[in-house]
Amino acid sequence: MLQYVVDGLVLGATIGLGAVGLTLTYAILRFANFTHGELLTVGAYLTHGLLALITGLLGAEAVAALGRIGPLGFGWPLVLALLLAIPLTGLVALLIDALLFARLRGHGAAITLVIASFGAALALRHLVVVAYGPNPDYFSRAIPIALTVVPREILGGARLTPDQMAVLALAAVAVLGLHLLLTRTTIGRAMRAVAESPTLAAVIGIEVRKVVRWTWLIGGGLACLAGVFLGLTVQIRPQMGFDLLLPLFAASILGGIGSPLGAVLGGLLIGLAESLAVPLIGADYRAAVAFAVLILVLLLRPQGLLGRAG
Repeated sequence: MLQYVVDGLVLGATIGLGAVGLTLTYAILRFANFTHGELLTVGAYLTHGLLALITGLLGAEAVAALGRIGPLGFGWPLVLALLLAIPLTGLVALLIDALLFARLRGHGAAITLVIASFGAALALRHLVVVAYGPNPDYFSRAIPIALTVVPREILGGARLTPDQMAVLALAAVAVLGLHLLLTRTTIGRAMRAVAESPTLAAVIGIEVRKVVRWTWLIGGGLACLAGVFLGLTVQIRPQMGFDLLLPLFAASILGGIGSPLGAVLGGLLIGLAESLAVPLIGADYRAAVAFAVLILVLLLRPQGLLGRAG
């Protein structure tokens, strides 16, 4: 049973990172962005494409010389590809806003933006299929060796691969970095002010359009990171963002919509719930767990765990 808990934490870290970008978008732009799930897919495939490009430019010998990072299943070329893909995914999100959402804001109800985001999500998904094909792929073909992190004598023990450990560590670093950004920087304080009231923020001199741009860049970058984490621990495929969309919304609502810390907490809880559901109801029904949690939260505590009633 402890193994399911550990696996749930790894999945929850990925869901939490993706949910942070979703909740930031909602807090500042006031609409549920269905495109966000596809940004995970775009980020993962951009990283995969950049990794192939870097490998081709460096050559097989140079890539072999760089090798893997310790026991991890990937090497420095993937790290470089990820560092390039994060801002690129943010720019994709910014481009979608410029071409679609910015033209609709202020000219209709929020439902218009929601429907537009659903259409944009479909377009992105099919563009990925056209560009990369429908078949799943991997960042590395290396077979990871799981390490014992808890002895078998303790609740059956638990094992983690080095890549899963890296995902947990990097997710913690990303969450800490986001917290410092939101609390210690000028743009972070501006984002919090706009989330409270765009009108009052504009009155005191905050450039709301700049905050909106930064929101898309940060949300897209976090989506890329979550997509790569999912690719490292599972696989990358065109449907990965769509399959994760319901858990992302469930995590955002569970934690308290508009609360980045709540989104991370919600992601961990959803990941644990889905993982623990496998031995109870079977893997085929684990997706229903996120939906059930979503319904329960909406019925019992609509503001979420860390949200404010309003």
